[in-house]
Amino acid sequence: MREQTVQTSFRSSGRRRDRRTAVVAAAVAAAVAVGVTVLGDGAPSASAAARHDSVRQGLDELVRSDGVPAALASVRDARGHTRASAAGVGDLATGSKVPRDGQVRIGSNTKAFTAVVVLQLVGEGRVRLDAPVDAYLPGLLRGDGIDGNRIFVRHLLQQTSGLPNYTKYLDEEIRHYEPQELLDIALRHKAAFDPGDKWEYSNTNYVVAGLLIEKITGHSVAEEIDKRIIKRIGLRHTYFPAPGDATIREPHPKGYYQEAPDAPLRDGTELDPSWAWAAGQMVSTNSDLNRFYGELLSGHLLREAELTEMRKTVPADYPFPKGAGYGLGLVSTPLSCGDVYWGHGGSITGYETRGGARENGRAMNIAVTTQPGQRTKERMDAIVDKELCR
Repeated sequence: MREQTVQTSFRSSGRRRDRRTAVVAAAVAAAVAVGVTVLGDGAPSASAAARHDSVRQGLDELVRSDGVPAALASVRDARGHTRASAAGVGDLATGSKVPRDGQVRIGSNTKAFTAVVVLQLVGEGRVRLDAPVDAYLPGLLRGDGIDGNRIFVRHLLQQTSGLPNYTKYLDEEIRHYEPQELLDIALRHKAAFDPGDKWEYSNTNYVVAGLLIEKITGHSVAEEIDKRIIKRIGLRHTYFPAPGDATIREPHPKGYYQEAPDAPLRDGTELDPSWAWAAGQMVSTNSDLNRFYGELLSGHLLREAELTEMRKTVPADYPFPKGAGYGLGLVSTPLSCGDVYWGHGGSITGYETRGGARENGRAMNIAVTTQPGQRTKERMDAIVDKELCR
């Protein structure tokens, strides 16, 4: 089957494990009894503990009422203190605990990392946002209504290029894909619109952005993200999986998917993520995502000029919340308290992540271990909103 997701149309794992629906339902129902809390630097105040209890209650509700196997969250306050919570079970077959701040596949949050590298190259004078893709990758983008002389780098990062979304056309085979293969799939189809005419989400834009990074730097996207972001700001649990690596390296909750709404949950934890590549291949934790978005907004990854460009948004409709704006790989989401937070969110087989950071230093990310329905996504957004508005 093909998974239609929030930010990315990522397919399910080919693994097939027969489980009776009743057994899975019982495991999920019991999951709220299992959870963890890990405190950050400094002793928590009574008010901080109360807020933490509120987050934990939200996670419990996601497990109890929405039936997700596990829910994890991490909150970072303006001083950098971190509190992580989890509810549910890490493995439905064994009932094991959810690892504290466990690693998850972060899906389209990867786009924010890719965009930061491109913008760093802009700051170095090696790439221009308003130059055509053909200036760097001559002849790469050609097809029905597709011309690399008319598609600018900015169009790629802002999802306004009109390039067709390759993930709509992937077959059911789970295998390794080269980035050029993914692009070739997209280029067999007609452009969705003329460059700059509208906004429409397409993972193809970030495959091209990844190819641009590799052409300009002479290094892989993974190497550049690791050197320019991960090591630079000390993300200890974040990485871009190597070719052929279908595992998640550190302690993690298993991720699950369903072939139909009433079908049993199946284990989709291990898969070859190469078909997501620069659009969604990475693995991280909620706490590392908080640090990434916080450091980004603080100007520790980009110069002021490039960060300003990154935060110039256009209206972005589904799959993002109402009122969202899409910048250059960075999404602004309105808060009920009148401010906005900046992040991206991601969805891939077995995992959904949502959240981001405010400019006042507060950050929160939340993950569940399945690709949820719209109601659950809205509940996740509400938990993020409540915590970031404190």
